[in-house]
Amino acid sequence: MDDVDSGLKPVYRAEDASQSQPDPGEFPFTRGIYPTMYRGRLWTMRQYAGFASARESNLRYKYLLAQGQQGLSVAFDLPTQLGLDSDDPRAEGEIGKVGVAIDSLEDMATLFDGIPLDSVTTSMTINAPASVLLLLYELVGERQGVAPHKLGGTIQNDILKEYAARGTYIFPPKPSMRLITDTFAYCHERIPNWNTISISGYHIREAGSTAAQEIAFTLADGIAYVQAAVEAGLQVDDFAPRLSFFFNGHNGFLQEIAKYRAARRMWARIMRGRFGAQKPAALMLRFHTQTAGSSLTAQQPLNNVVRTTLQALAAVLGGTQSLHTNGFDEALGLPTQEAATLALRTQQIIAYESGLAETADPLAGSYAIEALTDQLEHEAQALIDQIDAIGGAVAAIEQGWMQGHIADAAYQFQQQVESGEQIVVGVNKFVSGKQAAPPVFAPNEAVAQEQAATLARIRAERDGLAVAAALDAVKAAARGSDNLLHPMRAALRQLATVGEVCGALRAEWGEYRPEVRL
Repeated sequence: MDDVDSGLKPVYRAEDASQSQPDPGEFPFTRGIYPTMYRGRLWTMRQYAGFASARESNLRYKYLLAQGQQGLSVAFDLPTQLGLDSDDPRAEGEIGKVGVAIDSLEDMATLFDGIPLDSVTTSMTINAPASVLLLLYELVGERQGVAPHKLGGTIQNDILKEYAARGTYIFPPKPSMRLITDTFAYCHERIPNWNTISISGYHIREAGSTAAQEIAFTLADGIAYVQAAVEAGLQVDDFAPRLSFFFNGHNGFLQEIAKYRAARRMWARIMRGRFGAQKPAALMLRFHTQTAGSSLTAQQPLNNVVRTTLQALAAVLGGTQSLHTNGFDEALGLPTQEAATLALRTQQIIAYESGLAETADPLAGSYAIEALTDQLEHEAQALIDQIDAIGGAVAAIEQGWMQGHIADAAYQFQQQVESGEQIVVGVNKFVSGKQAAPPVFAPNEAVAQEQAATLARIRAERDGLAVAAALDAVKAAARGSDNLLHPMRAALRQLATVGEVCGALRAEWGEYRPEVRL
């Protein structure tokens, strides 16, 4: 078979591969966005972490920074991701479980206590309330005396993939897109070094897509965001340099390397050909990679160290700008400190011992890599063409087209695992007897009560009339066309909570309810 999603050709020859590519740093950036790549600067080692309270997560961040981590990556709990305060009845049972609980400016200040925001960059995996958490971060910087233009980092802020693959959405698509473009404009004005969106293929792949679908659906979402911003009156060369991407480092070593090269090349051509971008920075696909959580197994969990290492190697060979390596125990729960340290050491060994950082795109010219890059581009472009014919990514999601394709691919893969056609070591082959499970991390179960007590204190001590007036201003902006982030920042400064600000928007926009398809 020669389909890249079902197997490699037995042999690749010169006629299978495209002609030689321009050097790294040259359009269309197939070989990397910078001329010297990692010889000039290593990728950022950015381990994803967050659990229980802001105080406990702060200690983990300081530990990881002390171990050589170069940037922070914040995991928020599900209530925060859904714009709910910890004392909301709908948050019960989920507070601090899969990330840190953030309810107010006080929590955000605690999360970054003792961490100078002008010295680190911070990525925040947050989507529907992304602008709210960004504003809290800006306000913490203000408390620290750090000017907004000195803040650096990324908010995921990618709502389309939430509708298609993940599910932590709040508002309907149209106002959600407005919130995103308002964030683009706000950051261009106030926080120019912030990456305003991380357009995510990671969760699309985690939901079961193929590599070609991951490229296509991610870039199609990117096209929708750029088009929305242009229609809102923004200039593409102003906002596009702060767009970033997030890909899944999955199994299929050669295919993954080719995936990153193909996506980079396609985005450069899309930005120049479709949107007329001129600045080189507006053409570059800069991306973060996280190794594949869905590939981790609870059986023989130490095998995950090998899986993660190979996935990280592919991301480095594919030219990633930052990288998270999963802990070997994450199929069982949040990573222990030991597992998180080993995951970071994996990156450090690749960076400092393997020699891979010494040359850009070392596999360029490989018949297999070049052929797979071409093949993935061809397959992904065919999918984008179909999405364009439907009316774009938003229409494709609203019609369930993307979701259906992802579900079909996931079903096919699971059938292959169950039949034994797809081998998963320790699961359906090379299965050993019962093994002792490694220690499992247990988040603080008292966090719900602690957060509720903090919220009660804040609401008792703050100026209630000022908060109410500020929330009314948020509602008025939601009804109108002014940039929403300015009144939202004013409300958060008055100690309005995440749930209250999102509640003000809910009151005007309602909540998204996907159509049930039988």
